[in-house]
Amino acid sequence: MSTIGTLYGVGVGPGDPELITVKAFRLLRQSPVVAYPKKRMGSKSYAHQIAELYVNGEEKEMLGLVFPMTRDQEILDREWNKTVEIVWERLAQGKDVAFVTEGDPMFYSTFIHLMRLMQKLHPEVPIVTIPGVSSFLGAAARLNLPLADGDERIGIIPATDDREAMREAISTHDCVVFLKVAKVLPMIIDLLKEMELLDHAAVATKVTSAEEMIWTDVRELERAELGYLTLMVVKKG
Repeated sequence: MSTIGTLYGVGVGPGDPELITVKAFRLLRQSPVVAYPKKRMGSKSYAHQIAELYVNGEEKEMLGLVFPMTRDQEILDREWNKTVEIVWERLAQGKDVAFVTEGDPMFYSTFIHLMRLMQKLHPEVPIVTIPGVSSFLGAAARLNLPLADGDERIGIIPATDDREAMREAISTHDCVVFLKVAKVLPMIIDLLKEMELLDHAAVATKVTSAEEMIWTDVRELERAELGYLTLMVVKKG
């Protein structure tokens, strides 16, 4: 019986190709299969772009995986099971598969669900994760802003339209990073205005990438429509 390949979740950072660990680089070069989330419209994700940069010219399979964007559970189950079986086919042949993900594999990543379903359907598969630089850490570096020091408390919060929950998050932390904030940006800005914290906030989109944009005066964004990969840092004090 052939040895089963290892599934690696490889974090490749928030956008800057140089923000990749030596270990991630080695695994991208060594793995015969590099899997990545594939966009239906053909544009390449940061993870795909970075992976291509580091394996250019290597003889390996670049395996694009489409993940459904729907709330229909029947479709989700069917498509996710199909995706896991595509990866399993390679692993069953003894091939290691490096699945690249933006940021870190264990932080709001597509890899989390892939890992859980693989563990359920094929528990014999060895799974290893390689940490990566998350977007909020990239934002802190670009803003030159310490997120937490001493006994300060920080919250990493997915932004939602629950105004009171967002207020509580700000009230109970010294620093809050709101992830995927674009969809509720006007509400969050209005809340910050009410809490007299407008001057304590900054917004970054596609941080550290060639398409990065940063705003240190969030008043400019009250009517802006920003992309999905947008976060806000609110640091009191």
